[in-house]
Amino acid sequence: MAVTGLRIGVVGGSIAGCAMAIAGARAGADVTVHERSNGALQDRGFGIVIPPPLHQELVTGGYLSADMPTTPVVTRIWLARAPGRRSARELARRASPVTPCNWGLLWRALRSNIGEGAYHRGLPVGSVGRTHSGRALIRTADGEQEYDIVVGADGHRSVTRELIAPEVRPAPAGYLVWRGTIALSALRDHPKQLELLKTAWITLGFRGGHGVFYLIPGADPGSRLLAYAIYASPPVSASEVPVSAAYVRNIADEHFPAEWADVVARGEHTSQALHPVADFVVPRAAEAPFLLAGDAASVTRPHTASGAVKALQDALCLERALRESSSAAGALSRYADERTAEGARLVELGRRLGRALVENTPDWPAMGPADVDAWNRAALNGVRSYLYGSVQRR
Repeated sequence: MAVTGLRIGVVGGSIAGCAMAIAGARAGADVTVHERSNGALQDRGFGIVIPPPLHQELVTGGYLSADMPTTPVVTRIWLARAPGRRSARELARRASPVTPCNWGLLWRALRSNIGEGAYHRGLPVGSVGRTHSGRALIRTADGEQEYDIVVGADGHRSVTRELIAPEVRPAPAGYLVWRGTIALSALRDHPKQLELLKTAWITLGFRGGHGVFYLIPGADPGSRLLAYAIYASPPVSASEVPVSAAYVRNIADEHFPAEWADVVARGEHTSQALHPVADFVVPRAAEAPFLLAGDAASVTRPHTASGAVKALQDALCLERALRESSSAAGALSRYADERTAEGARLVELGRRLGRALVENTPDWPAMGPADVDAWNRAALNGVRSYLYGSVQRR
């Protein structure tokens, strides 16, 4: 018998918070979202990818509209710069279906499924706590509100996590990721690269790092952008983080084939950011009456492409748990059992991939399909990932 009549407060109103709010409402709860920002979040235009089956489940389940723009592709192409030259060498093609999205458009699609009265913005949550009767409290400048469940969906600096897992701190990986989006006009003089990107996403390996490239929908209807993530160690100490645009160009000039370096160096960026790579996972993702979702519960290295994916799966898990439990505590226990284990699995996978893709890279230019296949099996070590499929023999 499903638990009914719950009041759920959600701390944080980005992708994780919106998805958790939809999950609670679909399970019959009265949900309120507390978002600290006073503005819309849709201008965060970075690229993300999600597995096609998850996208379909979210559409079928009413979380997303079928008309939300995406740019699905089914193949992953591995490239490297040819030894002694500046041309590209194709290493392997793998069946690897993904559904790339624009972060801002995904947020907008989720946000549209939450009523205006349920989404409160511009009042940061100062802290969360418990009442004498064991209910949850959310404290803002406007006062305190009581809930049966409080969802911490407020990112890696979560105030909710500080209450139930104050000892957890991010563990730095020792390298950085540069993320950006570039106007598609940058590919005007590179028709071959554009044709590749229409049906595939690209991984470009080099000694000490790699780059990932794929197309995503733009903010304007029918438009597209080139999204990238480039991983490498910083050239200076962590206290002297390099300027994003300049150092990305340096990496591209030193390691990329000429045509890909030209795209990164000359392309008009519509967004760009630099992030130190780190990870952590909480000992348990829920402790009644609180639960953690998205980056509040665990942060994985971006090689797993699971940030938004994990948040969306957290929401689906919460909806199932609420529908299949007779109490809020029972639902949170079921949620914690499933999502804690998944967070730990993804953190370990991210560390394995980080070692293979950045810290201990192979001799990419010398590799072929069989070598990539062997590398893939060794890196995963039996762990599943939607990003890795079978080599397509040519």
